[in-house]
Amino acid sequence: MDLVLIRILFVLILTAACFFLRPFALQPWTAALLGAAAAAAAIVFELRVRALSVTRLLAAVLGSVLGIAGAALFCTVLSGSLPPGPTREWLQLFVLMLMSYVGLVVGASKGDLLDFSRGLAGLFAGERATAGERNLKILDTSAIIDGRIADVVETGFLEGTLLVPEFVLRELQMIADSSDGSRRQRGRRGLDILQKMQAHPLLTVRIIEEDFPQLREVDLKLIELAKKMGGQIVTNDFNLSKVAQLHHVRALNLNDLANSLKPLVLPGEKMNVVVLKEGKEYNQGVGYLDDGTMVVVDHARRMIGRAVEITVTSVLQTASGKMIFGKIEDVTLKPEAVRTISELSS
Repeated sequence: MDLVLIRILFVLILTAACFFLRPFALQPWTAALLGAAAAAAAIVFELRVRALSVTRLLAAVLGSVLGIAGAALFCTVLSGSLPPGPTREWLQLFVLMLMSYVGLVVGASKGDLLDFSRGLAGLFAGERATAGERNLKILDTSAIIDGRIADVVETGFLEGTLLVPEFVLRELQMIADSSDGSRRQRGRRGLDILQKMQAHPLLTVRIIEEDFPQLREVDLKLIELAKKMGGQIVTNDFNLSKVAQLHHVRALNLNDLANSLKPLVLPGEKMNVVVLKEGKEYNQGVGYLDDGTMVVVDHARRMIGRAVEITVTSVLQTASGKMIFGKIEDVTLKPEAVRTISELSS
C-alpha cells in the first residue's frame, strides 16, 4: 500500500512540475499530459526492474555504463570527422541511445553468467565458463526427493552444474509442511538431500530465481527454463519426461538409468517395512521405503500399522518407477503396540 501511495505522489509531482514549468514551450495541459506519461513509463520500468535478480540488475547497470563509455568515444570520432550540423548531432544521439540500449539488454540477459564474488575475474568468467558450467542439469522435485541423484553425481557419472529453481524449492517446502505424514517425511528428506549436495565440495549446486509467473504448473516451468538456459531436466517423473520430449527438451529419467543397472534389491533378500495400508489385491498390504518405493506384501492385510520383516520375491522396474513384492517372514510389533499390550496385561 505504501508503494502505491508513493507512485501516485510521484505521478502527481511530475505532472504538476511539467504543468508549471512547461518544457519545450508546450501548453500547460499538454505539458502536464507529457509529465503524466513520463511518470507512467518510469513506473512500468520500475516494475520490470523489481522482477530482476540482483545479479542481473548489476550486470544491466554495468552494461549500460560500458555502452555509454563506448558511445562517448565513438561520438568523439564523429565530432572530428563530420562538420557541425543536424546530421552530426543526430548521429551522436543515435549512437548514444544504441550503445546504452545494447549494453542494458546484453548485461541483463547475461547477468546469471557473472560471478561478482570473485571480483574482476568474475566479470568475465561467464563467457569463459568451463564445460561443467555450460552443462546445466535442472533438478525436478521428484529427483531431489528420490535421493539417488546425489549418489549418481558423486560417482562422476553425471557432470555439470546442478540448478534448483526457486519454484522447485517452494514445492519442496509445501510438501515438507504437508499435514500428511508420508508427504511431510518425503519433503523433509528432499530438503536434507539438497543440503547434503550443497555441502559436497565436488558438486556445484546453484539456486536460481528464474520463474515464469504466467505458468502455474511446475512441470511446464521446468520445460520453459530448460529451453531458455539450454539445460537438461533431471527427473524420475515418467509423464514429465514424455512432455519434455514433445517440447524437444532432453529429460534424464533416473528410473531409465536404474532400469539399465542391477536392481538395488534382489529376490531372496530380507528387508523391514511398515505396512501402511491395504493393497489392491485380496489380503495384500502396502508399505513404502524412504525414497517412496512401493512395497507390496502378500498376506499382510492384518498387519497394517506394524513393522514386519519380509522376503523379497520379485522386483518390477519400469520407466514410471519401481515396485517390490514380498512375503512376510516375521512380524514385529511397533513400540506403541508393545506398550499397549503391556498396559493391558498389567
